[in-house]
Amino acid sequence: MSQMKRIQTPLTEDNIANLKAGDEVLLSGVILTARDQAHLRMCGLIDQGEELPVDLNGQVVYYCGPAPSKDEPIGSCGPTTSGRMDRFTPPLLAKGMKGMIGKGRRSGELKGIIKKEKAVYFVAPAGAGAYLSKKVKASEVLAFEDLGPEAIRKLTVKDFPLIVAIDMEGRYIYEKM
Repeated sequence: MSQMKRIQTPLTEDNIANLKAGDEVLLSGVILTARDQAHLRMCGLIDQGEELPVDLNGQVVYYCGPAPSKDEPIGSCGPTTSGRMDRFTPPLLAKGMKGMIGKGRRSGELKGIIKKEKAVYFVAPAGAGAYLSKKVKASEVLAFEDLGPEAIRKLTVKDFPLIVAIDMEGRYIYEKM
């Protein structure tokens, strides 16, 4: 059994260089949530040459549409299927995004782009949204509030459990290594 690796955001090439596909990680710091509609809007802004409403430099984007909560910073916040974001990912990586969190496979083409951009793709435990919400210490809407749960949120997390699915070298847990 491998030992959990602790990493802190923002991500840099230095703090993700030693991560290997299959490594278990506890992530702490700030991450952003964004799903399909937020990705579509961000890519539209990029296509129009406009500024993004958030700085993606060194950022981790969590594919999640969290539920509201009255008593906690956030309600259930499980990962959504990552493959739907594949078409939006290259321009966001080019804007400095260094990590993504979701569930499931990514395209072979995207695996190469993640390697080229020296980024990392993490998977979060599916079906554990209530547990994951306990790792969120603060939540704030940053952009696209009209999208409700799909708005871009800033989450402050502590020991958020993840598995490296695609590392900086392009190794992929869904393929034989």
